[in-house]
Amino acid sequence: MIPIDFAAWNMQNIMIRVIVAAILGGIVGLDRGMKHRGAGTKTITVVCLGATLVMLTEQYIQIHFPGLANMNRMAAQVISGVGFIGVGTIIISKHRVRGLTTAATLWASACIGLAVGIGFIEGGVLITVMMLLSLHVLPFVERFATRHSRYCNVFIDLEKSRDLHIIIQDLKDAGVVIDSMDMSESRIAGEGVSVHMVLYVKKPTERTEIYDILMKSDKVVSLDFL
Repeated sequence: MIPIDFAAWNMQNIMIRVIVAAILGGIVGLDRGMKHRGAGTKTITVVCLGATLVMLTEQYIQIHFPGLANMNRMAAQVISGVGFIGVGTIIISKHRVRGLTTAATLWASACIGLAVGIGFIEGGVLITVMMLLSLHVLPFVERFATRHSRYCNVFIDLEKSRDLHIIIQDLKDAGVVIDSMDMSESRIAGEGVSVHMVLYVKKPTERTEIYDILMKSDKVVSLDFL
């Protein structure tokens, strides 16, 4: 526990909060920027500093205009408002959703700014460290789990909807179970269908094996794994 009371209202603590918010936002932003994500160092630092200013303003109002401040109202507006910014970073492309991590990082950075702005610097630092660990460690865990998973998400575009039964039969003959399946109009094949399948195999199977099973049919226009 840090012995300094950062929640006390004085110029020293105000400066410390602003500087810490800039540092923490900069660290998270630099990490995202090096990976060439949608929100980089400048964006996340500004979001963190803006959220810090909101909480500083709340505390200022509470001290100088007692009875007028609502410590929850402005913070809630920041949390909901940053959500709209995050939506702009989300892109759906080729059956994949990109930008969700960036949007979540923006939202979490605003929360860090709120914590630092009210003087809860210890919490802001701790969450920043845990965020960085999550962003760097969890991808390795996810890849390990995916390699050993018996489930496989696949998107298939077919020339005709009636060709689907051939694909289903080929999968059954190979011992692959169709856990779930959704169909929609294909954007590639004019009169075809786009099929999303969640496949279950009895043993961990390489994607190349599933690819070979599906692509042996000349009815498959395109194939994409999620």
